[in-house]
Amino acid sequence: MSARILVVDDIKANVKLLEAKLKAEYYDVLTAADGEEALGMIQDASPDIVLLDVMMPGMDGFEVCRRIRGEKKTAHIPVVMVTALDQTEDRVTGLEAGADDFLTKPVNDTALYARVKSLVRLKMMTDELMMRQSTGEKMGLVQDENMGLPQDVSGRILVIEDRQIAAQQIAQTVIEGSVIEVEPNPDEALIRVRSEDFDLIVVSLDLQGADGLRLCSQLRAIDATRQTPILAISDDSEMKRLVRALELGVNDYVSRPVDQHELNARVLTLLKRKKYQDKLKENIQLSFEMAITDQLTGLYNRRYMQTHLDGLFNRAQRESKSLSLLMMDMDHFKQVNDTHGHAVGDEVLMEFARRLQRNVRGLDLACRFGGEEFVVVMPETDPDFARIVAERLREDVAGQPFDTEAGPLDITISIGIASSDEETKSGDDLLKKADEALYRAKDEGRNRVEAWAA
Repeated sequence: MSARILVVDDIKANVKLLEAKLKAEYYDVLTAADGEEALGMIQDASPDIVLLDVMMPGMDGFEVCRRIRGEKKTAHIPVVMVTALDQTEDRVTGLEAGADDFLTKPVNDTALYARVKSLVRLKMMTDELMMRQSTGEKMGLVQDENMGLPQDVSGRILVIEDRQIAAQQIAQTVIEGSVIEVEPNPDEALIRVRSEDFDLIVVSLDLQGADGLRLCSQLRAIDATRQTPILAISDDSEMKRLVRALELGVNDYVSRPVDQHELNARVLTLLKRKKYQDKLKENIQLSFEMAITDQLTGLYNRRYMQTHLDGLFNRAQRESKSLSLLMMDMDHFKQVNDTHGHAVGDEVLMEFARRLQRNVRGLDLACRFGGEEFVVVMPETDPDFARIVAERLREDVAGQPFDTEAGPLDITISIGIASSDEETKSGDDLLKKADEALYRAKDEGRNRVEAWAA
């Protein structure tokens, strides 16, 4: 997972050290020596993450962070304070200024890499939502809102902790308007999150009756909580477990002994990002639903996909990242309509759309291209991974009959894959290549995956 990272520090040796570490992990690294230079580079280069020193001449890191958060264009960029300051009040000040984390020098490499990967995932999802809103604005379907991170937030918070005193301490977090509920039983918590809406889940990694890391993994596997922020709490000495938690999809953590002000600040940061993403999703859903989605399957329609594909292709070219596209067709679908009627055919299309959605990622764009043809656009995806997804989907469709009012029907699909390269000139070019690969899959027997080749 690559990303563009801006390192800001007035001490050249510190910059060189972080730059070397991050480049060794194949990140694209930009550097700035002071706050003013950093703000200019953020506007021009749009980094994915900012690693920001606090103590700099002129404008300190706290003020730089506040200015980043104050601009619509930059408000969603993750900021990590990297500094020699190690007092709790310094961390709280940084978090209240809008920082996502606060790493103390000398930086633990493992913790740094885990935090960067976690924030890159968050940034990718937010970028995708923002791009979808931007596409809607270009199509005249969505108004351009001056929307930054919300300031006054509250939410419903579930605390999973089976030690009463620790649970009470967490529950005393003061967030005006929020509802904090404690669930000591992890199994019961997993049942509740499937039917109840929570804006944040706080998980103790030191549960007495369960494995806290496994619980975090289970929460990320459940559809209802896949995008819900998770805040982990563990002893400061358990850094390996905290790093593992970030790798499993946990958004943030607090070390014991828990400082109430730091916990409060981290909770507020997560709630702000959750509300921001919720607002983006709401705008997309409400404004696009009738105009850009296929009314039968609920997937995006061809018009929206082709408009959005141009933006994805241009971004992939600009950032030298791979963009893959799957084009698929249901085999012998005309026979389904001719034999059982169009009502049964519609049932098959709707069931296929459900299986398609459960086999692709949240950042992938799935659409009904027309009739029984479907397309999935996969940002930052190389041909090998695209084939894995395509084969998984093909097996899911062929492996279980479709239940219809006419009885179970055996359905198969053919899939063509194309990925961007130096010879691919546009999104339409990518579509044509995937279409050629699809025709080859059908010519060679159907129920198979073929990649485009010259």
